[in-house]
Amino acid sequence: MTRIISGSAGGRRLQTPSGSSTRPTSDRVREALFSRLEHRGLLDGTNVLDLYAGSGALGLEAASRGASLVLLVESHKAAAKVIRANAAVVGHRAVRVVADTVERAVAAGPPADVRMHLVLLDPPYDVTEEALAAVLAGLVEHRWLASDALVVVERSSRSPQPSWPEGLELSGEKRYGETAVWFAEPPPSDVVA
Repeated sequence: MTRIISGSAGGRRLQTPSGSSTRPTSDRVREALFSRLEHRGLLDGTNVLDLYAGSGALGLEAASRGASLVLLVESHKAAAKVIRANAAVVGHRAVRVVADTVERAVAAGPPADVRMHLVLLDPPYDVTEEALAAVLAGLVEHRWLASDALVVVERSSRSPQPSWPEGLELSGEKRYGETAVWFAEPPPSDVVA
């Protein structure tokens, strides 16, 4: 069972999609990740993009903790339906669900020139390193990132570090058992807006 850990919707239970390759981030990893993000002041009033959203647990945790806008992208239609139901449980008015592939959503660019302060990527195991690298490059190319953005990639601890495109630099890495989390930011010289 997955739940919102903290914030305005803390303790509320979330549904998880059945029949998809969704594997929700464990409560332990989510708690550690969001504690780090809150410590850096990266949640309150920020714009968040949750790619490969699954149940929506990461993006909805951000909404519960004060994000202004949360955009969740999920290609599996049943999972997108579950995210919409979970968003209703959280009760945040600025949560949007996009039922499309991550690649198409990223290529379409941000809505109304909104820039994202936090991008969360927790791709299914079957997403190749090359496909992930292309999505990361698309975030830069299609101007999704605010100048102070943080990009967070969660993968198996057996996965290699993602290939960061020009415009993103590794700024940290944490391991939680079988889970590895990488953090990247635009370099100071690549300020986009």
